[in-house]
Amino acid sequence: MEYSRIGTSQLDALWELQKLYKAEIGEDEPDAGKKALLAKAIDENAIYFFGAWEGAVLIGCCSVTVGFSTFNYKPSGVFEDFYIRPEHRHKGLARQLVQYAYRESGVGSLTVGCADCDVQMYRSLGFSIALGNLLAFE
Repeated sequence: MEYSRIGTSQLDALWELQKLYKAEIGEDEPDAGKKALLAKAIDENAIYFFGAWEGAVLIGCCSVTVGFSTFNYKPSGVFEDFYIRPEHRHKGLARQLVQYAYRESGVGSLTVGCADCDVQMYRSLGFSIALGNLLAFE
C-alpha cells in the first residue's frame, strides 16, 4: 500500500471515490461544475487530499482543510471526505491513512465532525478528544 498527497493530475481517480462516497452517504452525485471547483481548491491548496493506492488504483481518500486554532495556537485541520472502498475496509488501512494525512498536512490538531453512528469508528482511528458539538451555519 502506498500513501500520497493527491494532486489535480490524479483528479479522475479522486473524483471516482468522491462519487462513491456521496452515493454511500445518500447525497446526490456531484456534477462537472463541482469537479472544476474541487480542482481549483486543490490547485490553490485550499484543501489537501490524501490517498491510499494499490498500484494505480486509488482505494481510499480523505481531506484536510487547514486553518488556525486557539485550541493549541497552531495550524489546525478539519478532516473530511473519508472513504475506503468497501472491499478494503477492516484491514488497518483507514488508521494508516488518517495517520499519514495528519503527519503530511502539518497540522497541530485534527478535528472531525461526524454522524452519531460514526463516532466509535472515528474514536478507534484516534479522534479521542471530545470538543463538544459541531454545528453548521446555513
